[in-house]
Amino acid sequence: MRPIHTIYLIVFLLTAKNATGQSQEELFELLRAKDSLLFEIGFNQCDLAQSGALLTEDLEFYHDQGGITGSKAEFMQVMRSGICSGGKYTSRRELLKESLEVYPLYDNSKLYGAIQMGMHRFYERTKEGPEREGSTARFTHLWLLTEDGWKIKRVLSYDHQAPHK
Repeated sequence: MRPIHTIYLIVFLLTAKNATGQSQEELFELLRAKDSLLFEIGFNQCDLAQSGALLTEDLEFYHDQGGITGSKAEFMQVMRSGICSGGKYTSRRELLKESLEVYPLYDNSKLYGAIQMGMHRFYERTKEGPEREGSTARFTHLWLLTEDGWKIKRVLSYDHQAPHK
């Protein structure tokens, strides 16, 4: 390695914490925890206030089977009238933990957002029956660091696969 490359490497390693003082590992853990709030509390327990607190007003949700949802209000209405309606079916989401990845986004060395990607599995239950394995899917979330904290601005939900029988 040439001396100048060594200097760049040392400077990079010494400044590995981003402008908000978080290392990549800390950012990964923070967004993993936010994912848990969004799904364990918001989706699985239908705490819609929790879900809503993590979304920007101009949220866009792109689903490979359900189409486009163009705002937070529209997304929350879909949740209220769908899985959180108390109807015949309930759903539960489980993150495939080993699949989770986080990539920070910077503007002139200042952290402004992150891309979070992974896979998850869904389970379904009727009121009368046992829980059964549903589809797996990939997801990509664009998180932005706002004045109110980390919020999801864009969601891609894709590559839904039926359970293996």
